[in-house]
Formats: sequence, structure tokens, C-alpha cells
Amino acid sequence: MNSSIMDLSIYHLVFAYIFVLLLLVLSKIRGIRREKLIIIATVRMSLQLTIMGFVLMFVFKHPSWWLTMLMITIMLAFAIFNAIKRIGLVANKKLKQLMGISMIIGYICSATFFLLVVLKVMPWFNPQYCIPISGMIIGNAMTGIVLGANTLCSEMQAKRTEIENSIMLGATPKVATHKIVNDAFDSAILPTINNMLTMGVVSLPGMMTGQILSGTFPITAIKYQIGIMLAILGCTALTVIIFVTLGYQTFFTPSQTLDEM
Repeated sequence: MNSSIMDLSIYHLVFAYIFVLLLLVLSKIRGIRREKLIIIATVRMSLQLTIMGFVLMFVFKHPSWWLTMLMITIMLAFAIFNAIKRIGLVANKKLKQLMGISMIIGYICSATFFLLVVLKVMPWFNPQYCIPISGMIIGNAMTGIVLGANTLCSEMQAKRTEIENSIMLGATPKVATHKIVNDAFDSAILPTINNMLTMGVVSLPGMMTGQILSGTFPITAIKYQIGIMLAILGCTALTVIIFVTLGYQTFFTPSQTLDEM
């Protein structure tokens, strides 16, 4: 297998932006009016990835536990902030706080187990493994909890009368919202499961593709990809189950009646 890496020059990379121009033209022709958002997204992506590239070069050259922890903390903070921003409906303060707590607990449990038990990373703060793996785990957990939060909020609003009737008939808030909580969990975890169903046949995941392009033996890349997908599944499931099983309670008053939404 050829282990040499093809370098991508800035000059050749510019040609890739033709796909953005194509999207802009299609958006204009169809009257979708997303041109501003497309440009902002493209510029932000380019700047953020460039800055991150230089930051990672520095961190990799000067590995230390506090730099690794600082990077992960920043990633978690941005993920929590963006997750809260992406809730389609108005969420109460407690629910937003719970989103952050759930993501932190889900990440710490899954990442710690995967990095220290499965990969046995030495030293434990090795940025070459901790930072990129943490990024994939956190990013997928963020997507999952946003889907779960949106489903939970919309269902609690749509089925308010049904919930109140169940409580009047003697049901507890836990029983009255059981199906809503399950639906929220299902909607959050389903994209990850669907991704796993088609992985390796329809698509080659980014981590695996990157390793193969860098010269890693395909079987080794596959083992890493399986491991990280299981870690993502575990983190997403743990994050969302903590959120939904506690989140429904924020919609109720201490007297177990539905709060105003």
C-alpha cells in the first residue's frame, strides 16, 4: 500500500470552492434566498478550520494535560451553546441547563472509557487521540440532544391537554409523559443507528477515509471506525437518556401540574 500523502496546495484547494458557487447559482435560480447563509457558512468553515489547524499544530508540538483539557472544554462549551440555540421552540431555563449537564456527563463517561479502556491512550491526555475523538463524540451528541429536545418540547406542547387529562385521572407526570419521552429518545438516537446501518456499504466514514488517505492499513482504519462509532452511539444514548428522563420534569410544577409554556 502506498503510504505517501498527496499534498493539497492552496491553489488547487481554491478550485473546490466551485461547489459553493454551484450551490449559490441553484439557490438563486430556485428563489430559495439562502445566498447570504451559504456565504457565511463557507467563510466561517474555512476560517474556523484554518485557525483550528494552527492551534492543533501548536498543541501537538507542546502536549500537556491542561492544553488538552482546555481544548476539550472549549469544544464542549461551543457544542452546548449551539445545541441550546438550535432548539426550535422556547425552552425553559432548567431544560437548557439540563442540556449542558447531560452533554458533559455523557461525554466524560463515554470518552473516558473509550480512550482509557478501549484505546489505552498513553499518556491519557495525548492530544493526537483525545482532541479529534472528543470532537466526533461531542458533535454527534450535540446533534442527538437537539433532536431529542425539539421532539420533547414540541410534543409537550402539542399533547398538553392529553397530559393534563391523564394527570386528572390519577396518572403521575412520569406515566403521563412516558410515550413522549420515548419518542424524544427515539428521534435523537435514530440518525446514529441509520448511519450505522449504511456504513461501509453506502458510505465510508470521515475518520476511516482520512486514515486510509494518510496511508493507514484499511483493516486498522476499520477497527478504529467501529470503535469510534460505538463510542458515539454510547455517548449519544447516555446524553439523551439523561436529558429526556429528567427533562420532562422541568415542564411540571412542584405540585405535579403542567407549568405554563
